[in-house]
Amino acid sequence: MTRLEKVQKRGFDIFFSLMGIIFTSPVIFLAFIVASIETKSLGLFMQKRVGLNAKLFWVFKIKTMKEVEGIDSTITTANDMRITKSGKFFRESKIDELPQLFNVLFGTMSFVGPRPDVEGYADMLKGEDSVILTIRPGITGPASLKYKREEEILASKENPKAYNDEVIWPDKVAINREYIKNWSFKKDIEYIFKTVRG
Repeated sequence: MTRLEKVQKRGFDIFFSLMGIIFTSPVIFLAFIVASIETKSLGLFMQKRVGLNAKLFWVFKIKTMKEVEGIDSTITTANDMRITKSGKFFRESKIDELPQLFNVLFGTMSFVGPRPDVEGYADMLKGEDSVILTIRPGITGPASLKYKREEEILASKENPKAYNDEVIWPDKVAINREYIKNWSFKKDIEYIFKTVRG
């Protein structure tokens, strides 16, 4: 990606994240209130993720799960007992992702790119795979679209974490490598439209 292409991508992110925040702020606020009531805690989920140049940042989402001790919080499946009733709706409608518009505006994320992962995944990439760390993580992207039913896939596996680590994660890395290698602004727009269409 050339310097001009990076400027183009960032300019798009700033303008449309600001527009998105303006138009969806009532929805974000209402979802925050509902999530706060149902989870009996702050309705905003914040977690450290690995971003550009392997630097950690706080990702923002509407909280969709109750906190339950003794359950691995790094892997979530579709039948996870922690998911609230409103949380299920927020996940299916992608409303829980709306606060990430602030991540895009602040520059820690982009609209399109590899999904940001918790420590122990992206920060462990080596060799040509580490190219994934040279761009901002995204709200959506080719890997996200392929695995949009990831939680359902994991729910069907006897060992969800092992399947994620051995099958899904390596495939996502390969997809994201190709995304960066063959990046174009046109493809980014296509990924956004595909995400909106569901």
